[in-house]
Amino acid sequence: MTQDIVILAAGKGSRMKSSFSKVLHKVGGVPMVNRVLATASTLSNARLHLVVGHQGEQVEANCQGFSANVVWQNDPQGTGDALRRVAPFLQADGATLTLYGDVPLIRASTLEKMSALSTPNTLVLLTISLDNPTGYGRIVRDETCRVTAIVEQKDASESELAIKEVNTGILLAPNNHLQTWLASLTNDNAQGEYYLTDIIAMAARDGVEIVTVNPENEAEVAGVNDRVQLAALERELQNQQAIALMQNGATLLDPSRIDVRGKLTTGQDVIIDVNCVFEGKVVLGSGVEIGPNCHLKDCSIGDNTIIKSNTLIDDSQVGEACDIGPFARLRPGTELEKKAKIGNFVETKKALIGEGSKVNHLSYIGDTEMGANVNVGAGTITCNYDGVNKHLTQVADNVFIGSNTSLVAPVQVAEGATIAAGSTITKAVNERQLAFARARQINKDNWPRPVKK
Repeated sequence: MTQDIVILAAGKGSRMKSSFSKVLHKVGGVPMVNRVLATASTLSNARLHLVVGHQGEQVEANCQGFSANVVWQNDPQGTGDALRRVAPFLQADGATLTLYGDVPLIRASTLEKMSALSTPNTLVLLTISLDNPTGYGRIVRDETCRVTAIVEQKDASESELAIKEVNTGILLAPNNHLQTWLASLTNDNAQGEYYLTDIIAMAARDGVEIVTVNPENEAEVAGVNDRVQLAALERELQNQQAIALMQNGATLLDPSRIDVRGKLTTGQDVIIDVNCVFEGKVVLGSGVEIGPNCHLKDCSIGDNTIIKSNTLIDDSQVGEACDIGPFARLRPGTELEKKAKIGNFVETKKALIGEGSKVNHLSYIGDTEMGANVNVGAGTITCNYDGVNKHLTQVADNVFIGSNTSLVAPVQVAEGATIAAGSTITKAVNERQLAFARARQINKDNWPRPVKK
């Protein structure tokens, strides 16, 4: 059965006290509405509709990658009003699933359960029982336990307020009935809004079967109205991700102190210490060890590599058995071949570091192609920028570079060459040459030191 999926994202979200749309606030590094769209996109035969209103241009621009039909609701008058705006775009023979841009942790497996129950004469409702149902619409059932209506809290009687089963707002309705129900909605209620939930009573009246499905947990259907709720869902998502990582064979020294803001893939026997942040797409090979306070973004790390504390790696590729840090920074375009070593207070950018090469400390290597088994002394830098353009430094295999060397690009250092400490290299060094470029030392005897007057 073909499905229209409507994501409601028009609300102002005034309690967020923010200058941008509520649904663009992030959970796990991803805007909430993007999470909902991504989940909806996994369902088969899905046609996406995104209802926007407050700061809708921002929301629309953010969601362009999902090819959703954008429908405007500039003067929101409730969920029923939102669906009425989408009604002209719904397929006559399908069903419509309603989701919310501020309910980011809904699972595809739950939506698939709902889809499996959908028929042209069945309305599927996602409900949950809460110890404290305050604020939610109550599920009203008859003596045979059939759902007959949903009553919003402000319109509920005392007996209805005692009901624990509540509406999550997520429902799947057959379009052949939904179009008629939407046209019949009124705003005769305490809020003066068109409630989508009013179609439940219409379905019961018309003899449409109403079936219910329950989510796996409350967090799955929890919405965000303020930053306290946003933080609570962030912690819930991080806990879920930590459990999944450990079940996949990773050791987290403290599962409550890891943040995955994207997708983290791990091999066997990975060890991750506390306070590590992973952004974008990160792949860790088997046997990788990551020390505390590291930040990895859009990178892949080869098997058995050790990353020591306080290291930043961004858009880089690290080979097998490398040794990095502590306090190292690998900027975009860095590639380390196996057994390379990047030590403390070393920064690299757009640099290929060959197999077994070492840049141990206090160095900057940028726009560089470095061969195998190169030793770079402390304080060495590549002077790759002339104020306008970047230039390439090429260092061949088995080169030894002494401490405090400046390599002024463009420059080439051939295989087996040695550069004396303190040199400023401005022209090519040939194979097995010794290069030194520094001022001659002069010593003066009996030098009178200056004294304060």
